[in-house]
Amino acid sequence: MAEPTKVEETLAARAVIPTSNGAPISGKAGVTGVVQSNSVKDASSPRDGQILTGKQEHYLKRELLSQQVRYEINELSSPTALQRFGAPFRSDYGEVAPVDSDLPILRYIFVNHVRNFPFLDRAREKEFWQDKLQVFLESFTNKHISSSEDRLEETKRKKLASKCEKLVELMMVSGIPTASGYEERIRFSELEVVERGANEQGLLNNMPEGHEINGWDVNVAGVRTTSVKRTEFLIRVKQKGRSDIYVGRRYGDFARLHRRLRTEIPGKMLPPLPRKIRGSTTSGFRGGGHDDDASSLSSVSTQDTRATDEGSMRHLKVHHRGGSDSRLSQASAEISREPSFSLYREDQRVSLRAFLRNVLHMQQVAHSKAMEHFLTDRPVKLNEEELGDVQRRKEMDEKRLEEQRQFYEIARQRAKELDVYMERFRRDVVESNGLTKLFQEIREKEKLSDLSVQYQKFAEWLRIEVAATIYHLFLAEDNSPELFAQAKRIHSLIPYTLLKNVIRIANPTMVMTGVLDLFLAQPFGSRSLLQRIFSMTLNDGIRGFQRSIDSLKAKIDDPVLCDKVKRFTDSPEDVKNRIREEAAADNIDLVVAILRTELIPPELKSEQVGKIFNAYVAWNNVVENVDEEMKTGAQLFAYLKQLLKLHTRQRDKAMMLQIVEEPVALHLFRDLFTIFYEPLIRVYKSANVYNSVTDFAAFADDAIRVIEKAQRQDEAADPNQTVQAFIDLCQRHEHKFYDFVHEVHIHDNGLFTQLMGWLEGILDFLRQGPEGGKLDMNALFQGAVDLGQIDKAEATREIDALVRWQEERKKWHHDKTRQKMAAEGTKTDSNPGSATFRGSDFGLNEMDLEEFNFEESDSSGDSDEEERLDPIVAERQRRQKKQKHLRRTAGEPVKPAVSEVHKLEPSFLAMLRMVLAG
Repeated sequence: MAEPTKVEETLAARAVIPTSNGAPISGKAGVTGVVQSNSVKDASSPRDGQILTGKQEHYLKRELLSQQVRYEINELSSPTALQRFGAPFRSDYGEVAPVDSDLPILRYIFVNHVRNFPFLDRAREKEFWQDKLQVFLESFTNKHISSSEDRLEETKRKKLASKCEKLVELMMVSGIPTASGYEERIRFSELEVVERGANEQGLLNNMPEGHEINGWDVNVAGVRTTSVKRTEFLIRVKQKGRSDIYVGRRYGDFARLHRRLRTEIPGKMLPPLPRKIRGSTTSGFRGGGHDDDASSLSSVSTQDTRATDEGSMRHLKVHHRGGSDSRLSQASAEISREPSFSLYREDQRVSLRAFLRNVLHMQQVAHSKAMEHFLTDRPVKLNEEELGDVQRRKEMDEKRLEEQRQFYEIARQRAKELDVYMERFRRDVVESNGLTKLFQEIREKEKLSDLSVQYQKFAEWLRIEVAATIYHLFLAEDNSPELFAQAKRIHSLIPYTLLKNVIRIANPTMVMTGVLDLFLAQPFGSRSLLQRIFSMTLNDGIRGFQRSIDSLKAKIDDPVLCDKVKRFTDSPEDVKNRIREEAAADNIDLVVAILRTELIPPELKSEQVGKIFNAYVAWNNVVENVDEEMKTGAQLFAYLKQLLKLHTRQRDKAMMLQIVEEPVALHLFRDLFTIFYEPLIRVYKSANVYNSVTDFAAFADDAIRVIEKAQRQDEAADPNQTVQAFIDLCQRHEHKFYDFVHEVHIHDNGLFTQLMGWLEGILDFLRQGPEGGKLDMNALFQGAVDLGQIDKAEATREIDALVRWQEERKKWHHDKTRQKMAAEGTKTDSNPGSATFRGSDFGLNEMDLEEFNFEESDSSGDSDEEERLDPIVAERQRRQKKQKHLRRTAGEPVKPAVSEVHKLEPSFLAMLRMVLAG
């Protein structure tokens, strides 16, 4: 952004003063100033004494703040960024005053919300901020690690920068109010859209049929034994436009599929194959098989005569509205009269279904040859007995789903009874210093029962939520038996008593100091052990890249072309930028721009230019049309693109190696470790944290008993009992958890108090805005008109266009969301406690949050797997992803071009500096 002139600074100084127009300003205008359509004054015209309407004010402020945030985030990649930051960083230009900072927004966030973080507030200005952190970050930016354009993908740094840009923009737009008090957002109160809850998604994942994933609707529907006494799992497979088929697969076939997928898609992270589970399960609708190899190999009907053990469960009546208790009791009675069945290897069936559906969610796996062969090869025809087994297991699935729905409904009803108390708790927390008051009470009260009523009710609500989470993880999902078995194995392997005594006797401060000295010591000035470890890892990566580069060079068989690509990666950043700009201006691939440029020697011969041109044409043909005949000609260009990528990655590794071997990196690591670790260790020692080890072990033992008992229950069990069993589990151990939090808090040496004060500082900014005042957008606009900086009519037209664009865009997103929900059959019931806190409670305007979520939904996915693909396939997928994004956003309103509004940026920057410098 351009620097403001003296006249503009004078205007900005005057514009910070709120206009005295009698406007009612109460609290933060940005939150309270949302005007309804039936307001006294028509929202389409400015208020008395104002030149802009409420919507014009807000969206002008948002546009100018957005531009400034984007500029500041991009400037962080500049080596001189911190020098223009101001204190505590040093500058070659002398002391930088807050009102002169080139990065006022980031400076404000750093000074008020980063530097005063409870751990970092002890860091010294010169020794830490200037001599270590500033030197390290400037060294990093001078290395010019590769950008997204070089890799043809979004790097993690680019994604992080984009995320930070949106978050900072949201914070500033919601946090800095306008002076008039009439700021207004666009709202569609009639279009309430609630996302699907995790529980509803879980139920959908467990449905036996009607759940299509990437073109496949699969269900491990039954189990049969073959003529050679081998067990096969019957998989029902359905694809759009085709009739259902069944295939029989043994457990070993699933293992072979897992191996083939790893071979066909190397480097792809796949979920582990479930362990082998033998035995049968009765038709109660919970997991938990019995390891009984002598069980019948088919689903033989048997009458279950087991009595339900209710020894440790308290039967608690739940007060439902409209007589839901009687309905549940009636349903339980009806279920109890139904016969149960012994279902052979039922736990194995549902765990394999969970595995299959998990891997099918990966698009690359769903479209692989290995998966197609597994799901379609050698279909079988089921006999009458096998069809009966499939039907019984389908009924089992449906009963299991019904129990889950009943569990969530009962938990939701119980949480709903606490709504009145939760509303009081919400108001108490979100008011001024609410978090500090909450933790102060925890500090003062030794027992959970001594807390105030609203805090006790919050603990009761939390108890229900934790109980529902445990149930969902270890009982409700298809892969719950596998997850529960893993948890039990891990629990059985941990020596809790030994661990407790080691923690109790050992001095962790001395141990960690010794470990730190061991890894960071530099005997006689040589490299430290930590540097050697990092260097070894990075050098291995560099050598690995070099082997791939040598292989590609042999395939390209033209040293001149290879050398020119290498020279580009080693060129100064200004030369690289000029070549990138040429590629963008001429709409050609970066590789073509590199090879044809005269900025990097050597110059290519005419036959080499012709060869590259032909390869580029063939490349585009193959990528766009899947032309196998031209694939040979396109391979040269594919190799060159891959070579550029490998050289770029190799250089990045080399630069990281240089950073690691710089002494400042070692010193910074030691300081950060000391700053964050030592205060926590002091709390850990004084609070006797070691006692919590055995408390956790007791909770784990108890939880295992409750889950196993629930697994053994048949369908006659009342869902009320199941809910109460898990709530009782949490209630038996909640006092131990409270004791842990209380002990840590009273021995924290003020650490928790500081942390709460830090959080309250952020919330105060979002609720009240900065202490320096408000942005007077009317004065800014009027001053620019009076000085002839902008054309009033043109600027007003651009602001109105921005407002219309935001309105159309919001409506478009609402319509798309509703269409998607209707297509998926999504329900809009919220989960218990989901609306306990709202963004507006903390100063974040709900409509700003909604718009932020719209922008987040458009971000592209991770590109890690593309790195391992053939360059042609990777480019084809990249273009397909781009086309898919274009189709998904087809019809989305396009942001109007604005230029007159941006002429306000210098004056706005001066005003913003004064507001944030206060």
